[in-house]
Amino acid sequence: MKAAVYDQAGPPDVLKYREIPDPTVAPDAVLIAVEAISIEGGDLINRRSSPPPRPSGVVGYAAAGRIVETGAHVSDREVGDRVAAFDMQGSHAELWAVPAIRTWLLPPGMDAASASALPISFGTAHHCLFARGGLLRNETVLVHAAAGGVGLAAVQLAARAGATVIAVSSGETRLAQIATLGADHVVDRFSVDVIDVARQVTRGKGVDLVIDPVGATLSQSLAMLAPEGRLVFVGNAGGGSLNLDLWPAMQSNQTLLGVFMGPLFERAHVHSTVTEMLRMLENDEFRIAIEKVFPLSQARDAHDFAEKAKPLGRVIMVP
Repeated sequence: MKAAVYDQAGPPDVLKYREIPDPTVAPDAVLIAVEAISIEGGDLINRRSSPPPRPSGVVGYAAAGRIVETGAHVSDREVGDRVAAFDMQGSHAELWAVPAIRTWLLPPGMDAASASALPISFGTAHHCLFARGGLLRNETVLVHAAAGGVGLAAVQLAARAGATVIAVSSGETRLAQIATLGADHVVDRFSVDVIDVARQVTRGKGVDLVIDPVGATLSQSLAMLAPEGRLVFVGNAGGGSLNLDLWPAMQSNQTLLGVFMGPLFERAHVHSTVTEMLRMLENDEFRIAIEKVFPLSQARDAHDFAEKAKPLGRVIMVP
């Protein structure tokens, strides 16, 4: 099969399009003929900073396609089923062997690009907002990096739940598009003081919940929280070390919650939530934003675009 592989960590140039052996299928796994690949933030981080476990390593968390082989112990998936899938590596290829428990059956006719992007973005956003963040109707939530996949999902899910949504991003065009997805207030982080906006919107109280995938903004996030507010930390997209003074948070009885979704997708409640959101997507109840589609053979260019172009939503590759 053809795949985008890398032999050492580094910039997008380390990705090469090569012929490599087809993956073997474990007894509890399925083999997917990939139709679309969603480039996730973790893919970029892994390629930049994590050497592959073996030569010609295949990066990639998320894809969708059709099952062409099932392992001996798999009883709930069949050859021909179309699925979305998640795993810790391997999606940047024509074929992908994935544990069956990390797949979701697609509704008939769903396009593979949207399906590939949904589990991680919407699954993560839902878990951050509700399972960890405990968001309630009429509370105020602030979403950092609102133009990213998780951010756009969080904006839509929080708005559907009846919360007041403050979305933080940059660029007039992107902010206008985010506003159409349900954000009550859009904030350009380069033009205004985000803490001041949060205090103005909440009349000095502070926000009830912050979703922070950036990391470098954690001190800012804590500063805008209401007493007894919650901060869900779900990444370090900004890079660098994370140093926090937690004394003020303790004095205000605030809560800092971490989310790393990797091991959680196999849990029954998380898996069923993703299945339900695929159904909602089929019914046009929310939107998957896709900025650009590249052929897999141009994986280097796709990763470069995803890192530098500040896309709205996801960048997709197709084999």
